[in-house]
Amino acid sequence: MFLVHPRVLAELVERYECLTAAGTAPDEERARRVEDTVYTLCVATGTRDIADALSVARARLQETPATDSPLSPMDVVNSPGRPTRRETLALG
Repeated sequence: MFLVHPRVLAELVERYECLTAAGTAPDEERARRVEDTVYTLCVATGTRDIADALSVARARLQETPATDSPLSPMDVVNSPGRPTRRETLALG
């Protein structure tokens, strides 16, 4: 299993929390982004459930806090800002 850079993992957790925060109006775009973030968090943590993924991610972040250290090329390839396959297909 590969390990995701702590900064990328922290960004994924923060994105999930922002997308699912109370008081945010649900819409189709937000639902798709939540689904994509849940999938990415599960893959990044080797889990199949968002509760487990968040637990593993938070435990890893306590062990190795996110820093301003440079990302490796693989971290950039797997970064949350990169378009998903669905987005890429929609553009092409």
